Amino acid sequence: MFWNKRVLRVVFAAVTLLVAACPPLVAESTPRTRILIITSELDHPYGSHMYEFDSQLLASCLSKHRGVEVTVRKGFPEDEKELQGIDAIVFFSKPAGEVVLDPKNHEKFARLMKTGAGFVAIHWGTGVGYSKRAELPETRDAYKNILGGWFARPPCGVSIGESRLEQLDRRHPISRGWWDFDLRAEYYTDVILHDHAQPLISAKVDGKDQVLAWTFQRADGGRSFGTTLGHFHYNFMRPPFRRMVVNGILWGAGHRIPAGGARITLPVEQMELPAESP
Repeated sequence: MFWNKRVLRVVFAAVTLLVAACPPLVAESTPRTRILIITSELDHPYGSHMYEFDSQLLASCLSKHRGVEVTVRKGFPEDEKELQGIDAIVFFSKPAGEVVLDPKNHEKFARLMKTGAGFVAIHWGTGVGYSKRAELPETRDAYKNILGGWFARPPCGVSIGESRLEQLDRRHPISRGWWDFDLRAEYYTDVILHDHAQPLISAKVDGKDQVLAWTFQRADGGRSFGTTLGHFHYNFMRPPFRRMVVNGILWGAGHRIPAGGARITLPVEQMELPAESP
């Protein structure tokens, strides 16, 4: 009995030292989903195209999900190290097609896409811009192969009004936790979609059915989600709209969306715009 107790004490001491020397396994095994949101300077009247402010709201919602880490920055990173380990890049900004296809950014961006990272574009981020280069068919096709669609005037149009948003695929994870609802918004019309894009949301605008959001499985294996909605800040204050967008970002990043949809509850005072600076 004496030797048994002594052996047990020695074994216990050895195990204690071994555990103390090893780093905690739980912390290391927790998966991380890193999301980068790109914004740009305010380019519309205050209260619309609130890229920075509304991206911070989206970041607050995304950060409620275990393992999700979000960075919001203005402009595309010059240092490629900022793109390392990114699971999804989100553009709520000026036309993102113009940004990601810009020769100074495209190689870095293409390497990120080849890793299978998600790509998400919100409102004007679905655009290819209005430069002469952006008007070239090959430029617009290149962006269509990234996002699954694009917007530009012409051939697309714009209409402001109130319409009812309808889910086209109620079983899709992005459709979790919200239902059809009415929204006063700036609607992009006649968006050009890739043949393999999957329309997700539509509304009747000026008497015609319009696709307002879609998903796209890219050739490199990554997921893309685009929505032309998000012009007015008050759109982001609507819970079903906010959940739809956050669901879309999580889906693009390959992160599990809760059965009841993304966690998007925020204090009203956090969502209210501050007074415009004189």
